[in-house]
Amino acid sequence: MSGTSLDGIDMAVLETDGHQIARFGPSGEAPLPDNVRALVLEAIEAGRSWARGKPEPAVFALAEAAITEAHVLAAVDFLKSHGLGFKDLDLLGFHGQTILHEPPTASGPGRTRQLGDGPLMAALTGVRTAFDFRSADVAAGGQGAPLVPVYHAALSQAAKDLKPPLAIVNIGGVANVTLVGRDGALHAFDTGPGNGPLDQWVSGLGLGRFDQDGALSASGRIDAALLDQMLAHPFFAAQGPKSLDRYDFNAEPVASLSAADGAATLAALVVRSIALALSRAPEPLTGVIVCGGGRHNRAIMAGLSNHLSMPILGAEQAGWNGDATEAQAFAYLAARTLKGLAISFPGTTGVSEPMTGGRLVAP
Repeated sequence: MSGTSLDGIDMAVLETDGHQIARFGPSGEAPLPDNVRALVLEAIEAGRSWARGKPEPAVFALAEAAITEAHVLAAVDFLKSHGLGFKDLDLLGFHGQTILHEPPTASGPGRTRQLGDGPLMAALTGVRTAFDFRSADVAAGGQGAPLVPVYHAALSQAAKDLKPPLAIVNIGGVANVTLVGRDGALHAFDTGPGNGPLDQWVSGLGLGRFDQDGALSASGRIDAALLDQMLAHPFFAAQGPKSLDRYDFNAEPVASLSAADGAATLAALVVRSIALALSRAPEPLTGVIVCGGGRHNRAIMAGLSNHLSMPILGAEQAGWNGDATEAQAFAYLAARTLKGLAISFPGTTGVSEPMTGGRLVAP
């Protein structure tokens, strides 16, 4: 898969029956080629003005083919480096690249689009492929996100030092939380912006694509008044399930601040919105496990420790591979798709009953 931060292609091999995780295989990542990233950004921009009921913008097809071919080339090198080939795989889970996500509203269902050509993937690799994991949920009135909670639940069975009820927070371009109850019940929702606005802020200032290790965020001062204004957004008051598009929040509110203070304030928004989400957990939590790129931002991790009165563990401290969790999750969801098992639930996306999802295609 390629996440909303557009920083690369994540890959992982998993041995699973869609219930238990039998073995973790190798994992890795490859940079998203610059030409493909440029096409994705063009597709995202076109998607923002794409009216419902109208044909897809022409750039979608171009970007979809480029994304699919880039994933295949990345996978060839990744598998070869671990002494593997496509012939060693039973199934591929291909999430693709989200370029549009519109949550449902009172007036009707949402809309979501991931660019990833499943038939082309299967043809190029010779491996049956599960793809398009979100559309069925959205068509049924669900949020279409987050989809990783059922994998988080499977992982939590073997988490070091922490047992349910616990929270798994993923901080990518958007941040989301999975609450795993003592009885295994799942609740999940997007908590608010993740790295997205911070990445936009840093790159817009010509300081790189992201805030490396949170160094800029950690060097600035939080503008408390501005932070409170951002937290007044109605999204934060809404109960879950709920979801966001990567561009629902941006860096514009901190435009008047210095580089460091803007970064600090945007990082604080991530922290405060996660803390607010966890305060609504249905039962006291034993701790929080943090996955995703945001766990590398020391300002975010320090902020979480300051705002939460429970243990905060990075994914690796829990015995997980924090960089591979989402790629592993879509391998797991592919297995569940093959088996006809549910991948979204009333407590995670708001659908009326547990739903299967994803489409399967043979080579």
